Amino acid sequence: MMPGATTPPDREALAMIGLVLLWVGAVLFLNGLWLGGRIGDREIAVINLFSGTVGFIAAITTAVRNPDDINRVSFGALVLLFAFTYLWVAINRIFSFDGRGLGWFCLFVAITAVAVGIETAIRAATTWGYWLTINWLAWAVLWFFYFLLLVPRRISLSLVAWLTILEGIFTAWLPGYLIIMGHLQPVVA
Repeated sequence: MMPGATTPPDREALAMIGLVLLWVGAVLFLNGLWLGGRIGDREIAVINLFSGTVGFIAAITTAVRNPDDINRVSFGALVLLFAFTYLWVAINRIFSFDGRGLGWFCLFVAITAVAVGIETAIRAATTWGYWLTINWLAWAVLWFFYFLLLVPRRISLSLVAWLTILEGIFTAWLPGYLIIMGHLQPVVA
């Protein structure tokens, strides 16, 4: 189910969800390694540019091809929150910006993710709906931690690195893989 959707996703939507989640998983996993000092600043820009571009294209394609379907437009809008984050990370690394602007954007994403998580929880009627609720709330915490890391700079870098890796694996990489391989099919009751 797309965020806020009340009908099951069709095959095209399901494929798009899997594609986006797989690449979000990749970028979060590698960004966690980068935050942990395992990947260089300039090199991490590559995966952020690629994943941000994949998310951007998926979001725009989904929304523009289906402008009368609010579920598809919602999907596009929410994916853009993440795609833009990754593109901004890449730009910051390429140009050596300090990241405070990105930090404030992360606060905006965190607040939005809390709202989406609550709305998804209210509508949840299946395992997928409950899982999606947990994901949105987990993403809200992670993006709030990014805000704390980049603006007031009052959080452990190691904690944020590990949380990024874990969320990358369990909220995106693994489910994305399972969806695109046909082992997981999100449905609603």
